[in-house]
Amino acid sequence: MSAKVVGTKPLAAAGPPDRRSAADGGRVEPVFETRLANCSADLLAAARLRYEVFVEELGGDGPLVDHAARLEQDRFDPAFDHLLLIDRNNEPDAQVVGLYRLLSAEKAAQVGGFYSEQEYDLTPLHQSGRRLLELGRSCLHPSYRGGMAMFHLWNALADYVAQSQTEILFGVASFLGTDLSAVAQQLSHLHYHHLAPPGLRPRARAYQRLDLVAEDQVDRRAAMVAMPALIKGYLRLGGQIGDGAYIDKAFNTIDICVVMDMAKINLKAASIYQKSERK
Repeated sequence: MSAKVVGTKPLAAAGPPDRRSAADGGRVEPVFETRLANCSADLLAAARLRYEVFVEELGGDGPLVDHAARLEQDRFDPAFDHLLLIDRNNEPDAQVVGLYRLLSAEKAAQVGGFYSEQEYDLTPLHQSGRRLLELGRSCLHPSYRGGMAMFHLWNALADYVAQSQTEILFGVASFLGTDLSAVAQQLSHLHYHHLAPPGLRPRARAYQRLDLVAEDQVDRRAAMVAMPALIKGYLRLGGQIGDGAYIDKAFNTIDICVVMDMAKINLKAASIYQKSERK
């Protein structure tokens, strides 16, 4: 990347504590910090959070998942930057409570491609000639959902994107489970109303069509209400999707590829929107 944040300095200053938590059974309010992982202890903390969310909560698995140590890992981890959200309220036992994985094209080349290329043909993105950044493994600890945590993580992501001069953000986002009929309305709505333009439209490799319901039979409001919160957030920013879904049986998900053109999206403004929405 042309610019990169390293070390322990926060990418974004810790903001005001989450007032919601103070009234939630008297739980102590969090003090948030966001920064890149910079040591093995940081990476282990991230892998433990991923295990709790993606394996224990969502039922995922994979060849490098360590059930004994409760770590969710894969071969791409060494190439990614890991953006951490940390609750520093309980020093010295600060806790990683949220994260994003971030992968530039330069680092992807070192590990044989982007993570998403296992599921999607990214030729249109590569041929666009624009600076790419892949997002992945977005998650929050269950105790921090619905408050200010995602606002801080989005704010830090906006800083990272600006410093790296990223032009296109992309990555797979998921529906829980592998039953296409259970999410037919949502997938069909995405196909009819949120397809990326052909020049920025990846195509699923093990192709599963999205238009499972005729357009005039899609209940747009119900589809959006049932949409996973993260996908809904990307759509509200102007995110669009690739052609087709990919069923990830090992991870127990139906995946779509989300593409965000930074020429049309202001992530700083989006972080404020996320704050007001508290999704």
